Amino acid sequence: MKIKAAIDHMDLRRFRFWFQLSAFLLLVYGGRLAINLGTSLPTFSCGYNKSGTAGVCYLLPLQHQLAQPWERLFSPAGVMVLSGLGIFLLWFVALNKAWCGFICPLGTIQDWITALRKKMGIRYSTYTDEQFKKLSLIKYVFLLILIFVPLAIGGQFLSHDWGTPFCQLCPARMIIPLFNGDFSQWVIDFSSTGRMVLTALGMFITGLFLIGSFLKKRFFCFFCPMGAFHYIFSKLSIFKLKKEGDKCTVCGDCYRVCDMQIKPIADDVVSKDILMDDCILCLKCVASCPEQGALRVDILGKTVFESTKGGFVKRMGLEAKK
Repeated sequence: MKIKAAIDHMDLRRFRFWFQLSAFLLLVYGGRLAINLGTSLPTFSCGYNKSGTAGVCYLLPLQHQLAQPWERLFSPAGVMVLSGLGIFLLWFVALNKAWCGFICPLGTIQDWITALRKKMGIRYSTYTDEQFKKLSLIKYVFLLILIFVPLAIGGQFLSHDWGTPFCQLCPARMIIPLFNGDFSQWVIDFSSTGRMVLTALGMFITGLFLIGSFLKKRFFCFFCPMGAFHYIFSKLSIFKLKKEGDKCTVCGDCYRVCDMQIKPIADDVVSKDILMDDCILCLKCVASCPEQGALRVDILGKTVFESTKGGFVKRMGLEAKK
């Protein structure tokens, strides 16, 4: 009980900062220490960060696998697609979308950009409900692109110049290698039409990433197909975000701290499984909730972190004001 109470009262911001930093150092520089976590990680551990990556984002090998000739893909040899997916799920089941909120290097970079904006005293922009709904669909468009373009390549409808289309568009390809002094991705490849289009669009999207992340919290996460992929399998995870609607006063504190502006986290008092597709499981909502047990995190059905009045008072610094 003492351990549980300590977790419920912990300074989540400090814990998350150090966890994110440790994960960033591991995934961006761990390869220099010969750490190899495989090629099925459910996070943007970019394979283009060749000198430092300790593992590879699953979306890269998935696109390569789907682009093989159909006669091979839809034969017993295609089992490697299922095996890669199986390893991805083994990683994912443990932490669910907390891979986004606590581990993803690209997410961590966005949080650092947000911290810089705060230090400069610049207010961030918000989305209207209508904008939110439209933005939420873009990640599924990217997910369809990374699945069906490689399949079209395997069916010989497109050339291999269009291979790994999402990776060419993803800002991680250009930004993460920079932390190892690698600027080689900052070019437009004119060797073919497909490569020219994809790499040019990649540079454009990277520019949007840098500007957008300065204006809006977790800007790119709205467009991230990995987040969409996570949500498809989120029911399988042992890590759950739960809500007890009868304990909720709809005060809106959880919504106000939510980087992804997920309004139902505050308004929905019916659903017990409150994880939404845009959620990054950063757990800020749980830490900011003043109602005992209204929001909680369960692992294998056992509550490991929940909102408490005592934890809220401590995190908000209200003890000193009494």
